[in-house]
Amino acid sequence: MISDNLLKELVAFRHERDWEQFHTTRNLAAALCVESAELLDIFRWTNDAEIKSTAEQRRHDIESEVADVAILLMYLCHDMNIKLEDAVRNKIEINRNKYPVEKVKGISTKYCNLDKGN
Repeated sequence: MISDNLLKELVAFRHERDWEQFHTTRNLAAALCVESAELLDIFRWTNDAEIKSTAEQRRHDIESEVADVAILLMYLCHDMNIKLEDAVRNKIEINRNKYPVEKVKGISTKYCNLDKGN
């Protein structure tokens, strides 16, 4: 997933600027939500037919917002000693159990509604 060298570079960047003091768990989580919203904002008022064109035209902006989200997530994982790869693998297993292929293939029904015929 994310290389150790990139994480070290990112943590050093933050440390050189003495920004750890601002990066509480709550502040990082809040900033992560804000940056995710900024990514979504790129597509606001875009209809489905325009999404591909918008994505192509705004690729630089999208990459910048994706980087902001990734940086904040990396800080949060680092500070909370969460191994992102392990967390993702664990979540895949949880989702595998919630969403068995034979029940969900080709549908987007939430797991709690699978047996309700929705």
